[in-house]
Amino acid sequence: MLTVRLPKELERKLEKIARITKRSKSFFVKEALEHQLEDLEDFYASLERMSKPGGKYYTTKEVKEKLES
Repeated sequence: MLTVRLPKELERKLEKIARITKRSKSFFVKEALEHQLEDLEDFYASLERMSKPGGKYYTTKEVKEKLES
């Protein structure tokens, strides 16, 4: 169980989408957290990899070329 205080505007948006879709506010909070946590996990994993000395880095151009070949 978790209790969270939301700013009024965010609460209104959450209530509106829940009402329109006939889903619970908890459903949307859970969905949002799952997506955000996945992004944060990816971000911190990237930071960890980038902080290792001697790592190989690629430019966007190099990545595009590798993907196209």
